[in-house]
Amino acid sequence: MLKRLLDNPPLAASVFVFLVASTAIISALIFEHVFRYEPCELCYLQRKPWYFLISFGLLLTFFASKGEEKMVRWGLLLAGVILVGETALAAWHAGIEWKWWPGPASCSGATSLTGALPDLTRRVVLCDEAPVRFLGLSFAGWNVIVSLTTAVVAFWGATARRNRS
Repeated sequence: MLKRLLDNPPLAASVFVFLVASTAIISALIFEHVFRYEPCELCYLQRKPWYFLISFGLLLTFFASKGEEKMVRWGLLLAGVILVGETALAAWHAGIEWKWWPGPASCSGATSLTGALPDLTRRVVLCDEAPVRFLGLSFAGWNVIVSLTTAVVAFWGATARRNRS
């Protein structure tokens, strides 16, 4: 099984994208619902590409296993581009947490008096405060590393030659 994956870069990359996307979302949900880390607006925004990549990665895996190599390669290029965007978004968020640049006003805790009552009673989770750091990196910082690594694998799967031996 492992040899089949390594001999078929589009299949290996598709499986990798699916597994990493699934792990990213499951981890985020565990930290939110089990460990009670409340995500900010940017955290929720960073989840959207991962949700898409779960189903897209599974779809690419299916087509790669059926030999639809050309379509899968184009799909992996798209996944790689999405992941580069995810890397940029995560880097922007990490920079906000490190106070390198300001974040969006919606994450700053400032509220408008013209807003509706539910907006005034809702707790704002600030984007510029990392709730926890592991090995010096926040969740956004780890997302930079994971997104970039997964983008590299997706681009590899889209461009690497298949070993047909």
